[in-house]
Amino acid sequence: MRWRLRNGVGSVLTVITLVAVAGACAPASPALRTGGATPAATAPQWTTTWGAAVQQAASGPADIDRNWSEEGFADQTLRQVLRVSVGGTELRLRLSNAYGTKPLHIAGATLARSDGGPKARPGTIKELTFRGARATTIPVGRDLVTDALPFPTSALEKLTVSLRLDRPTGPATVHRFTTATSYRAPGDHLRTVFTDAFDRNTSYAWYYLTAAEVTGRPRTPTDQRAALLADSAEAPPAPFARPVPPSFLVFGDSLIDGVGTTPGTDNRFSDKLAERLLAARRPQGAVNAGLAGDSLLRDSPCYGEKALTRFEKTLREHPDLRTVFIHIGANDLARTGPGNPCMQPHPPVTARRLIDAHRTLIRQAHAHGLKAVGLTILPVRGAVFPFTDAVGDKVRQELNTWIRTSGAYDTVLDAAQILTDPTTGRTAPGYVSEDGLHPSDAGYAALASAVNLNDL
Repeated sequence: MRWRLRNGVGSVLTVITLVAVAGACAPASPALRTGGATPAATAPQWTTTWGAAVQQAASGPADIDRNWSEEGFADQTLRQVLRVSVGGTELRLRLSNAYGTKPLHIAGATLARSDGGPKARPGTIKELTFRGARATTIPVGRDLVTDALPFPTSALEKLTVSLRLDRPTGPATVHRFTTATSYRAPGDHLRTVFTDAFDRNTSYAWYYLTAAEVTGRPRTPTDQRAALLADSAEAPPAPFARPVPPSFLVFGDSLIDGVGTTPGTDNRFSDKLAERLLAARRPQGAVNAGLAGDSLLRDSPCYGEKALTRFEKTLREHPDLRTVFIHIGANDLARTGPGNPCMQPHPPVTARRLIDAHRTLIRQAHAHGLKAVGLTILPVRGAVFPFTDAVGDKVRQELNTWIRTSGAYDTVLDAAQILTDPTTGRTAPGYVSEDGLHPSDAGYAALASAVNLNDL
């Protein structure tokens, strides 16, 4: 059965194709819900409408386009594009210097509606502030939440976030592999609708951004007049109406991160599930905490902290969650070789070690009152590059059997069954990307379509 629910508490096939070849500030891990908070009687409830995991600066031949994380930024404007999953009347951003080597000075920040690519829609650019100030500095290892900005948003709307980085930043905290494009231009372009300098400097990565949160009544077609007012300088403060919905989290490796989807199309598993929920009039915020290359048991200088370390941190940062989807363990089975700094040789991983680690993740999810959904791991031997061997594939199948039958997970989304061609034992051609390993756009859509929305 593809989707199974038991009674109880109510991550990417990591290596991407070329990897086989070679201000109120608080600590980065705790949730930042108290800084600058209003009294409990009037404090709004925040929903994470967009989220991304981050790691230390790293780059290599696997990067599709330029990765600026190691060099950082200096006297530049960084413009990034994100798509919200649910709307609200106010918005705030979470920025991180968790992996920086020096304090991060932000000379200014703006938010705008997107007009495609790096273009900001004329008349919609709004200034973001930090405890009332235009500029701020984030200490090393810390996070920051911007002030709430009256800015009505619609579900699935794309926004641009511009950061003025006027001083050398050093290595940047980064989400290394995305299906979105980020832009930079020399000088101050916080209020520039567009400059062709952006088009000449692009990157498939996100920098410093870890979450966008909304509060208030989601924007509907009847809110058009309010939206027009909000796009003007005379916009009144948005009221706190009925609260926005909760969020779901997808956590894991490159399958969760969306490797294999068409860039710029928002076709990741989390994107398609958010769209299904919206169409069913059951909207929830979508938080994607996938890191391509991430392992369950081992840290990597190229792919970030192991899942066992970062999972609890992620849950603390998003107290609005209701459900977490977990896909992790495939990269622990990857073949390693000498001379590859990203994947140092290690003893073979056993199914028991992976299962014990999954049990730890489930306990942590339950401790936060979340429903834990386990995803089985896709076939990993049909890729166009060597990924694992027969021993590793046997461990994968043992782990999948445990996920399906143990009852440890509250619900199971059997990704391997949904996407595998039973006649070949490999991912079905229509569901796999050109690397032979990660799902295609159709594959991710099939996974999202298999979720029983009544179980969320």
